[in-house]
Formats: sequence, structure tokens, C-alpha cells
Amino acid sequence: MKTAKLGRNALAAMIAGAVMVGSAAAETLRLSHNVGDTTTWHQGAEKFNELIAEATDGEIGVRVFPNAQLAGGDQMKQAEMIGRGALDLVLTSAINVTPLVPEMAVFSLPYLYASYDQVDATTQGAPGQMMADILLEKGIVVLAWGENGFREVTNNVRPITAPEDMKGLNMRVAGPMYIDVMNALGANPQQMQWSETLTALQQGVVDGQENPIGAVIIPQQVYEMQKYLTTWHYSYDPIFLGISKAKWDSYDAEMQEKLRTAAQEAMAYQRQITREGTANGIAFLTEKGMEIYQPGPEELQAFRDATKPAFDEWAAKVGPEIVSAFQSAIAAAD
Repeated sequence: MKTAKLGRNALAAMIAGAVMVGSAAAETLRLSHNVGDTTTWHQGAEKFNELIAEATDGEIGVRVFPNAQLAGGDQMKQAEMIGRGALDLVLTSAINVTPLVPEMAVFSLPYLYASYDQVDATTQGAPGQMMADILLEKGIVVLAWGENGFREVTNNVRPITAPEDMKGLNMRVAGPMYIDVMNALGANPQQMQWSETLTALQQGVVDGQENPIGAVIIPQQVYEMQKYLTTWHYSYDPIFLGISKAKWDSYDAEMQEKLRTAAQEAMAYQRQITREGTANGIAFLTEKGMEIYQPGPEELQAFRDATKPAFDEWAAKVGPEIVSAFQSAIAAAD
């Protein structure tokens, strides 16, 4: 009896030790993204965690940190932190990477895109790979492209029906290119972290902002702070799920493939729910009391003409070869 009891104790100890070893071997990667935990960004990040945990039998998990918490709320800083290995994973938008990689502004050039088919021809095609290669030089491995979406303008002062209506408005913007766009329209741009923007809107520090409907305006309840929205589709903003090259290089080819596959599936899901939210968004926002103005072709052309100086300036910064590659892919998608 005593021997049997000792045997059982030894077996239990071995099992406990094995569990402890297994637990110690599990790796939790930290993923930082720009916006709140109600957004499609966050849903996509959580989907990635589910998929990679399943694909690796729990060997790798992901802890998601919204509102750029790991970068002290500075969404522009995240790409630089990933590049030097201070973060494992990032889900960020193209425009937020332009301080580190100016070429990334190509995605958001005013009125570059007119449809999702054109967008997909770049993010899911050769132009997207071209940009991934540039990011790799900065220590960032792009695993997959997701979607923030077409950015629409909201404000609390008046309906925006023509470029002249933008004059004098204090507008929160996300990055340097949008400063030049707003200046071209006669607005007063104020670059501000998203974590500070909702409070600024509530307090009237800024009159308005511009962001996609499905990814940000609805899930972040911007409609509770803004009266007017114009669907001017003036700029598109993709997001990407990236991993530190240092972390990427620590994995073998099989694990890298699992990470990339999980990321691509997660971002396909994120694009889908973002577009669904956008498609249903106008009716939802109208129900919530926002006044929606949907410009026609001639009105959109007026906005396109007014923002042309900013397009030309940033196209020069991006480089003609890159802009041409995007325009060719867009033309082929029509």
C-alpha cells in the first residue's frame, strides 16, 4: 500500500511538472493597436489570437492592448517600437506609419480610390507587397492587410456640401498628410492622438474629425458628439498586422507560416465586418440623429479639385514609381 501510494505521488508530481513545463513553454505575444476595444480593429486582433492559439495548440497566444497603451497612447510611435523589437505585434493604419515610412502615405492620397475593388487590387496585390518590402527594411514584417476604410468627415458646426464649407473649422487629423489636405481646404488641422480625440470633441476643443464609418465612427460612438456627416470618401486608410522582424526571425518556417495564415484569415474577417458595418452605417447614424449629406459626382469633383495640391505634394514625397504602380493596379481593377 505504501509503495503504491508513493508511486501515485510520483506520478502526480511528474504530471504536475509536465503541466508546468508546458505552461512555461507557452508564449504570449503583445499586440498594440490604435483605437478602442469596441472596434473592428480589436475584433480582428482577438480573432488573430483565437486562430494562432488554435493553430499552435496553445503554444502561442496574443494579448491585445487597445488605444496604443504600450506606446503611452502615441499611435505614431508603435511602428518605430516594432521596428526595434520593443513590441511583438502591431495593428496600425498606413497613415500612422508615415513619420517612419513616408511612402506609406500612398494609400491615403486624396481621391486615389473610388471602390473596394480598386482598394483590394493594391492591398492584396503587388502594390501591397511593394509596401511590405519597404516596411521590412524598417524591421517590420507585414503579415496581412486589414481595413480602416474610406474616411468621412464629421463636425458640429454645419453641413459640409462643398470645399468652402470646410473653411475655418478646427479639424482633428491623424497624420501629416491630412494636415496638408485640411490646409488646402481652408480648415485648421490639429494633429491629435485618437485616445485624446473623443474628449476633445466632447469639450469642443475641435469642431470635427474624419474617420471611417464602420471601423471607427459607429463603434467609438462618434455620433454622440457630432451632428453632421458628409460621405465624401476623400481618403482610404488600410491597416496592417505586423510583427517585429526580430521576433519573426526567432521562429522556424513552419511557425512563420502558421502566423501568416492566422493573420490573413483574421484580417479577411476584419475587412468583412468593417465593410458590413459601413454598408449599414448610414441608416444607423441617421437613426441616431446625425444629418447625413451624400455628395453627387459633381460635388465630389469639387472636393477632388480642391485637394489636388495636397495630392501632388504627397505623390512627390511617396515617389512616382510607387504612385504609378498603384494607379496601374487601380486602372486594371476597373
